[in-house]
Amino acid sequence: MATTVADTSFLFSLFGNDAHTPAAKNWVLQAQLPISVTALGRYELGNAFRFAAFRKAISQVDALASLAAFEADLKSGHLQQASGDLKAIVFEAARLSELHTVSGGHRSFDILHVATARLLKATTFLSFDANQRRLATTLRLNVGP
Repeated sequence: MATTVADTSFLFSLFGNDAHTPAAKNWVLQAQLPISVTALGRYELGNAFRFAAFRKAISQVDALASLAAFEADLKSGHLQQASGDLKAIVFEAARLSELHTVSGGHRSFDILHVATARLLKATTFLSFDANQRRLATTLRLNVGP
């Protein structure tokens, strides 16, 4: 079965309301594939919504509603909880950092998401982060949306 992994930028757009929300929702409607989410991605998404509320970019009510919608999609199966070996993910991320960060300027969590997608043997990696998309493309991942 095809595995699709999304980074936090994609999930934030899918469950929040930003400039990329229409593209994220359209991708989900067109693809009709479950998206795999690891504990690491789940943590970062929760923190991203709470941090957006802290910065007053969204209300706390909207942050909680977005997280509730995310959790509901996990329970319904629209999103799938993926098991990733954290030690293996960090090891792969360190390897990718050594090979690509000096030349590409990649942030730690971005590398962790790409490393996760590689270890889960993802067929598609979803992100709106241009630099992260470049890294994923360099590593021959199919990138969307």
